[in-house]
Amino acid sequence: MLTTRRQFFRVTAGGLVAATGAAAVRPAYAQMPTVRIGTAVLGDYSLVSPILVGLEKGYFKAQGVNAEFQPFRGGPDLVKAILAGQAHIGVSGATDVPVFRAGDPPAPIRFVATTVDGNHFTFNVAPGIGALADLKGKSIGVTRVGATTWVFAVLLARQQGWDPERDVKIVGLGGLDAQLAALTRGEIHAYVWGDGGAVTELQGKSKILLRLDRVTPKWISQAGYCSDEYIKGNRDTISRALKGFFQGSRLMLESPKDAAAIAAKTLKWPEEAILRAHQISGPLLSKDGAINVEAIDAMQTTMVELKAQPRRVATQDLYTADFTPVRV
Repeated sequence: MLTTRRQFFRVTAGGLVAATGAAAVRPAYAQMPTVRIGTAVLGDYSLVSPILVGLEKGYFKAQGVNAEFQPFRGGPDLVKAILAGQAHIGVSGATDVPVFRAGDPPAPIRFVATTVDGNHFTFNVAPGIGALADLKGKSIGVTRVGATTWVFAVLLARQQGWDPERDVKIVGLGGLDAQLAALTRGEIHAYVWGDGGAVTELQGKSKILLRLDRVTPKWISQAGYCSDEYIKGNRDTISRALKGFFQGSRLMLESPKDAAAIAAKTLKWPEEAILRAHQISGPLLSKDGAINVEAIDAMQTTMVELKAQPRRVATQDLYTADFTPVRV
């Protein structure tokens, strides 16, 4: 069990600590404010790499903040940590903000920056599948029914003119290991995932058929958010942290190989897989964090229609434009 904040945040501006086997950590800079950045998961290149690059290259420190990083086991755990003050900035799939803000009780969180414009999620198929048409009558794996991955599978089926309840079977299976096991057994023939599909493609277990911005032209794939309470008292810290984050994104865009070498140390992916993930997500990385309000509205319309979000939330309650565009 994690009992202290120091134990809770395993990756810091000084490097990786005990959980990853590093021998030493540089001393914290006490004069700087500490900002704790959490991500919904670890295994997503576009989600975590700007943070890893920012830590490695000292971008956060150069902006005057001590950055600490912790990946979580999903969006719900990250939201809880943000609301409890254990994390200050959450980076997650962008549907988390409207979904949790529409909850009962509503979670007082809002976007502070977009990190991935468009939709970087991938549609991954068994090696024997050559085209979308081959999937009619077959099964598609998602994390769970009602999740964003399920929404994308439903929208894909509709785009093909299929009834998502009769012409294909959409199955909630959980994490990537469960998806791959079902794919290997022939129980499913495709699954929806992030850019981590690059790893399983390299292993020959699946192949990426398409990126899902073909299905959702107006979408925000990933974004940073904070609690309303944290925003009120920490505007300068948020601004500085976002500058460090987007400096990391800029290096990813300008020097993908250098960024891949940094990210590989924590993601534990082959650099070849990371560069393939960059091909998928790199073109969608936000350069300045600007928030597309039209995309927020389109996302809410889709999520409410499919009952993946209980109700619509007033758009102005979902974001603040105080920190964007970020100038680096």
